[in-house]
Amino acid sequence: MKNWIGKWLMFVALGHTAVAIALFSNGYREVMAQGFFNTVHTEKIGLAVWFMLFGFLLFIAGMLVQALEKHALPIPTAIGVAMLLLTVLGVALMPTSGFWLVIPAIVAMFRKRRPQ
Repeated sequence: MKNWIGKWLMFVALGHTAVAIALFSNGYREVMAQGFFNTVHTEKIGLAVWFMLFGFLLFIAGMLVQALEKHALPIPTAIGVAMLLLTVLGVALMPTSGFWLVIPAIVAMFRKRRPQ
């Protein structure tokens, strides 16, 4: 599979979002019951919202990487570096999290940068 990095990031993002729904379904119900707008008033609801939003952001990043791969364009080094820094920070702060799942994509991004 030649162009898999963006697809992998989107897959991880979907898994992240599924875990968010499983862990925080009561929080999301509470947000909807309160009318959605201006409903993040507790740490628990804030955690639930940020957990979900991070999944969406990772999915967007995956779509962008997929588009670059599809058109045989290089993935900018800055994207790989930023993902590496974010992942290292995430693993350091939460070693039992799913941040580890992003490492194969980061390694592949840097390997693609080298002439073949």
